[in-house]
Amino acid sequence: PYRNGRDLTGRSRGALVIDLFGLTAETVRERYPEVYQHLAWAVRYDNDASGQPRTDARGNRTGREWNPRKVYRENWWIFGEPRSELRPALEGLERYIATVETAKHRVFQFLDTEVMPDNMLVIVAADDAALLATLSSSAHTSWALRAGGWLGVGNDPRYTKSRCFDPFPFPAWTDAQRAALAAAGEQLDAFRKARLAEHPDLTLTRLYNALEAHRTGRVFTEDEAADFARASGLVLAELHGEIDALTREAYGLTGDATEDEVLASLAALNAERAAKEARGEMAWLRPAYQVPRYGRAITAGAKTADLLGSDAPAATAKAPWPRDTRTQILLLKGALAESPSPLAVEGLAARFKGRGVAPDVQRLMGVLQRDGQVRRTPQGEYALLRAA
Repeated sequence: PYRNGRDLTGRSRGALVIDLFGLTAETVRERYPEVYQHLAWAVRYDNDASGQPRTDARGNRTGREWNPRKVYRENWWIFGEPRSELRPALEGLERYIATVETAKHRVFQFLDTEVMPDNMLVIVAADDAALLATLSSSAHTSWALRAGGWLGVGNDPRYTKSRCFDPFPFPAWTDAQRAALAAAGEQLDAFRKARLAEHPDLTLTRLYNALEAHRTGRVFTEDEAADFARASGLVLAELHGEIDALTREAYGLTGDATEDEVLASLAALNAERAAKEARGEMAWLRPAYQVPRYGRAITAGAKTADLLGSDAPAATAKAPWPRDTRTQILLLKGALAESPSPLAVEGLAARFKGRGVAPDVQRLMGVLQRDGQVRRTPQGEYALLRAA
């Protein structure tokens, strides 16, 4: 089974692919001669019915035998370009978390490991429903909207792994908090799949279009009203609301925290984690898988912890100053949010290491002040403006 973005946000076509990953061409020819014949004819040489290689508009042969990319030429029997890191990461799992890289709505769902994902799906190699719940929370989706880019005809948000997932600081939840989030994540995933199974013409995009109208108070279109009613949209809204509440509790945030305050807290936690990692104190999402493979890179004697464990003491090392302006702003707002008193430019800059930190901080404080996000005290210090 093969799935791409349209299969997930729309309706699955039930597409199948020939998966020969891990087998040599010689092994395929020996064990599966019919498959070898088909792939050699249709993929390696891309022959037409008369046995002649097809060509493109410029007269170039289209078979993989003549592909300019070496990996395609030398691995012509392998579907696509295999994700060498994904395969071992999925070993031992029955499912994994997937989201469409560019989509109108940021939805995470479980896929069976027998499903081969298209290259435009972003994969999280984990079967933990607590992770799915956290990724589905408004805390993470807001983070992803701010950190990711925009793409496509509809200017849809793009989920870039290096910007949206890698820096995202998952909560150091308690066992009870993790269990509650896992139960909520399981319920969310099962509920959506059941509604789609009941209504063959319904899609995730249509379901979340209706949910968005409900959340924003926008008047339903006729189709949205019908979709919201037959798919029990209020239940979906309540499930997301419960996940949001559980996620905020895991982060130690109040239920009335604004979106900017949530993001500022996440940015501060990101900086704290970065400082810990700089000292070799690692927090793992899948320690049983990650530590044997990546633990060797940690300095001898460094501390490691399962992210599912309890909080560690606050970090004191300086966090690296990022190059990206948006991330710089998030870090500065995070520092102001966690400070009990206003901070001067020098105090803010002293929290980070890198070149040109103080001038950057001075400039960004001016920008945030003009935007009404921070206030400047008579002493020249800055404080985060909080919503009433």
